[in-house]
Amino acid sequence: MKTGQSSQHRYIRLGKLLITGLAVITASLFFLYPQIFYCELIRFSGFRSEKGQIYFSPEIKPVRYKKLKSIIGRSEARVDSFFAGKKSKPVIIVCSNPQQYQKYCSSTEGAGCSLGTPWGNSFVILNTQGMNVDVISHEMSHTELLERLGWWTIATEIPQWFNEGIALMLDRRFVNNPDKISRYFDYMDEWLYYTGGGQQILELRDIASIKGFFNNNQKQVMLAYMSAGLEVSYWLIISEKDGLQRLISDLERGKSFEEAYRNAEEKRRAYWFKKLPTNPLRFQDSKKILE
Repeated sequence: MKTGQSSQHRYIRLGKLLITGLAVITASLFFLYPQIFYCELIRFSGFRSEKGQIYFSPEIKPVRYKKLKSIIGRSEARVDSFFAGKKSKPVIIVCSNPQQYQKYCSSTEGAGCSLGTPWGNSFVILNTQGMNVDVISHEMSHTELLERLGWWTIATEIPQWFNEGIALMLDRRFVNNPDKISRYFDYMDEWLYYTGGGQQILELRDIASIKGFFNNNQKQVMLAYMSAGLEVSYWLIISEKDGLQRLISDLERGKSFEEAYRNAEEKRRAYWFKKLPTNPLRFQDSKKILE
């Protein structure tokens, strides 16, 4: 009898420890990432939603819903076309002022941001003051890549320059050219401008992390974006039509990003090297091909 009571007490103590540990972890996460909790609890806020997919700030009049939904729909179509089918279904939160936007995005900058969680949920937060098809498409690109590869792969394998570079292919604010080769030339022009004619280069390895990409002054962040756009626009040409899908498939099979990235372009890299101006971020690769 005493042995049974002792075991019962141990289970009770263990249960209390687990509950306490869970409470501590939850409180820590809320302290570090309050925006995720606010997004997860959006259905209990004053934001209005018709089908639980798009939540509008209570300050946004219903008469505006149709126009805002149209902008979102055009962005979804752009993502669907680029990825050969849209798989992600992020919850979209449309804010009416900078204070709301900061609460759900944890930032006062820009008109859109995206969040993803280890348990598979994703959110696109928008500020009506500046949101457009380009902004939404950019953020939906992030949630689409997250849906296809998973939070862990995005966090541990995907360099930030690739994540942002892919998003730029759907975002036409900087380069608006649907032709792949012309788009590469346009990004080259932008890159040359921000590097002072190639004098101040950012290596891709320096912008592989979120911190390396964003923790700098505005000009350097723009250079990071243009470097990402230059490299990814080049890669999409030499990896040809199904390069992105092959890369995603290789990553799903457990290959590293570096291996999957190279495999996608390997067959036609030498051919395109002769056809295109050299990518200045790849001078070492150019030497290897020539050899």
